[in-house]
Amino acid sequence: MDEAQFEQAQRLQEDQLLQAIASRVQYQGESAEYCDDCGVPIPQARRLAVPGCQFCVDCQGYREVRR
Repeated sequence: MDEAQFEQAQRLQEDQLLQAIASRVQYQGESAEYCDDCGVPIPQARRLAVPGCQFCVDCQGYREVRR
């Protein structure tokens, strides 16, 4: 797998995770600009896709796996 294919696969995985999270979790309020767990910036695309999100994709995924 070359670098371009790897990046495309990562984008696809992130899009699928965002869609799964958006379909399960309905937050209220304003999205955070930085993840409450790790402090990394939350991309605008995620903040728009999941209104009221407080966690980055990685931290949200980890939280869902822990459940």
